[in-house]
Amino acid sequence: MPNARPAFPGYSALALALVLVAGLPANDAAAAAKKKAEPAVTACTDFYSFTNKPWLDANILVDGSGTVSALGQLRDLAARQQRELLDSAMQSPQNNVQKLLGDFWASGLDVAAVEADGAQPIAPLLARIDGIRRSKDIPPAIAALHQVGIPVLFQFTPDLDLADLNRHIGYFTQGGLGLTDPTYYTRTDADTQALLGRYRDYVEKILVLTGTSADKAAAQAQQVIDIETRIAAASKPMSLMRDPRNNYALVQTDTLGKGYRHLQLDAFLEAQAVKDDVVSLSNPALFTELDTMVDKIKPEQWKAYLRFQVGNAMAPYLSKSFRDADFEFRGRVLRGETVPPPRDQLVLDAINLAAGPMLAREYVSRYLPATTVSRAETIAGEVRDALVHAVERSTWMSEPTKAQALDKLGKLAIEVGRPKRDLDYSVQPMGRGSFGGNMLIASTWRHREEMKRIGSANATRRWEVLAQQPALAYDMAHNRLVVSAAVLQPPVLDMTQNAASHYGSFGALVGHELGRSIDAKGKFVDAAGELKTWWTPEDETAWSLRTAPLVAQYSAYPYPGLREVKVNGNQTLEENVADLAGVELAWDALAASQPELPKESKQAFFEGWARLWAQQSSEDDATRRAAVGVHAPGQWRVNGPLVNLPAFGEAYGCKAGTAMQAKPEQQVSIWR
Repeated sequence: MPNARPAFPGYSALALALVLVAGLPANDAAAAAKKKAEPAVTACTDFYSFTNKPWLDANILVDGSGTVSALGQLRDLAARQQRELLDSAMQSPQNNVQKLLGDFWASGLDVAAVEADGAQPIAPLLARIDGIRRSKDIPPAIAALHQVGIPVLFQFTPDLDLADLNRHIGYFTQGGLGLTDPTYYTRTDADTQALLGRYRDYVEKILVLTGTSADKAAAQAQQVIDIETRIAAASKPMSLMRDPRNNYALVQTDTLGKGYRHLQLDAFLEAQAVKDDVVSLSNPALFTELDTMVDKIKPEQWKAYLRFQVGNAMAPYLSKSFRDADFEFRGRVLRGETVPPPRDQLVLDAINLAAGPMLAREYVSRYLPATTVSRAETIAGEVRDALVHAVERSTWMSEPTKAQALDKLGKLAIEVGRPKRDLDYSVQPMGRGSFGGNMLIASTWRHREEMKRIGSANATRRWEVLAQQPALAYDMAHNRLVVSAAVLQPPVLDMTQNAASHYGSFGALVGHELGRSIDAKGKFVDAAGELKTWWTPEDETAWSLRTAPLVAQYSAYPYPGLREVKVNGNQTLEENVADLAGVELAWDALAASQPELPKESKQAFFEGWARLWAQQSSEDDATRRAAVGVHAPGQWRVNGPLVNLPAFGEAYGCKAGTAMQAKPEQQVSIWR
């Protein structure tokens, strides 16, 4: 953030203004006079700009690209806190977990040690692969790589059992490719063929780095791509994979040995310590093809494929030659990056990937005071109560649906900080001499703990986000609000601000998410956690009629920073509805907790909401967001809901029919 502008000693504000105006050329002086004549921005003309002017003035885009935002700065703060924690753990660890983290961090920052280590961290894995002699040796090697967190040939992960959302099952799904989309291997257009050529060069480089002689590298690279092409041809389109129902097909685990005899999936599960009776395997044609490939493709070709997969997965964590090859293809070609990430960012990302839950435990202990947890739990509970009261008085929701909604809200859980269940942190010691070795140790631990999720009624004991990542979300599968430790900081929850502002920022975000439990998204999961629609057709119609005016409202807003572009009211409708609902519910919660609110507190509530969405975007980034973004830009996330709230007009004396206060008959409400 730029430093505040220095004072000019010896001048009063008036004298300084006169000096500046006197020094302007004639045309600039006229422009200044015209600007002076323009009406000042007020709370009733543009509350977003009125509240956020100091932030907007202090956060100009330096290089004219990307986006800077208040919530983006919160993410940056959380990352700095993680670095500070790791620095402390490196210098003076206070417990066993900190010792592990400190050694991991130190090994990653020691570039000289990383260079000296070369490819040594993966040498044992490559030796295991080189020991393959017959087809029956291939499946155990595949299982061993999965155990250290390098999934080859296919993916096997825990996920929710769609028939019982309180438990996880193992999912066998497609994977094993170096390119992100199976169609890259089969499309014939010029761009795809060029990409495939660049990928072939990358495969060749990684093979050489993992020990293939230069004269054999091209042939082996083609062998790798041939295997991946066969996998891709048997894989389903990515568009189908986004629907979890397309990945769900239960099979008995005791049938896998016979059904996929060469692939040895029964032995694979045993190696992962999975003992459940069922798994999901939704694409049997793919696994039949993999079974055939294991039997028919020669071991030497499999060795090339597996060696590449190891080098590809571990390249960011090894010496410079590996990192350069990885960045040139994955960074420049696939992600469009121009420079590699800073060393400390690469190491931090690695730790979050492989040892994220360890870092989460220490982050919460260091950065989340008990008073903040208590405040967050109180406000979230009051917003939930406000939603209960809103349902009870609702005029658009039918009585049967009200009963279902109240049942669901009565069972809704609020979890703040981190998951309640701790993990088993017993793990092989980490030294400071091998970053790649530590990455494999941590990945093996993370994989072990993930496999423990399978087959037990413990789904609610884990989160899908880490405590050190700012997150506030409604978990629809388990009917709970998840609030991470990292999000409980300014601008979301600023304990130094007026208490009423906590409701306008944190409380409104809670309302935004809790509304999901019973709205047009929440209607698909009932209070018992079953996947079924519990709204009536009449509720569907009433909801559509109630929310439809927001399409026209937001479609009339110009997109900040773009000429002749408006917000897409249809594209952003779902989030606009949730924003309005969130502010309504948070205001009700504040009014219930403090019936006699002074004007200062009323205004603090709305200022808290406005400070959440401060942002500056470049023209290119704004153009992209306008085309595909599901959120309105920050200015309208602030102003759009407030236009519809009489409480806002009362707090600032805004007359009906002005920019920041719609006429009563034009105001939209969700729960008001």
